[in-house]
Amino acid sequence: MNRRGCYPKRIPVTSSLFRERSGTWANRFPLKRLREHDQIDWSRARLNGAAVASPPAGEQTGPNPTDRGKLGRRRHLVLDRREVPPALTVTGANRHDSVVFEARVDAIPSVPGLPGRPRCRPDKRHADKGYGFARYRQPLRKRGIEPRIARRGIESHARLGRHRWGVKRTHAWLAAFGKLRMRFERHIDIHMALLGLACAVMCSRLV
Repeated sequence: MNRRGCYPKRIPVTSSLFRERSGTWANRFPLKRLREHDQIDWSRARLNGAAVASPPAGEQTGPNPTDRGKLGRRRHLVLDRREVPPALTVTGANRHDSVVFEARVDAIPSVPGLPGRPRCRPDKRHADKGYGFARYRQPLRKRGIEPRIARRGIESHARLGRHRWGVKRTHAWLAAFGKLRMRFERHIDIHMALLGLACAVMCSRLV
């Protein structure tokens, strides 16, 4: 569907179901293929968010405090060590990454493909100093994840930045897709479907 083109009316499901599930369907199969070849590495995970303009407003948008209050949305990514994007959430641009911190921790899916119980928890989680508070470290430890967050006024973020730059690069790759550089869809299900397709394309390059 990504390479040859396919109109929703040619797919034997209702248009509303296609819009709701297309992002999930698109990213599920590349992740399963990666899992079958043991290419998903949960020894460490990285997270970060990026703001994107959304001129038509719509669902999950808000005033961006870093862009003179213009409407936009915020894309929150979770990557494994190999920069596979298994989880992605969207909020309004006026919501800080920390507001959906725990939701992103729990958004990682269990991907089957190898014998044994599939993992959905990384060993370590990297984040910047914006999360350098006990209220963000405790939920990670409660889930058996070691927090790797630079402590304010104690540690430099430069050393941890070596592991986090890949998230910025992945955001840049997503922005290379014309429909994702700015959000023009008012309905969040359509936008999430496009994000799912883009993540599927990136995962297919790693298979």
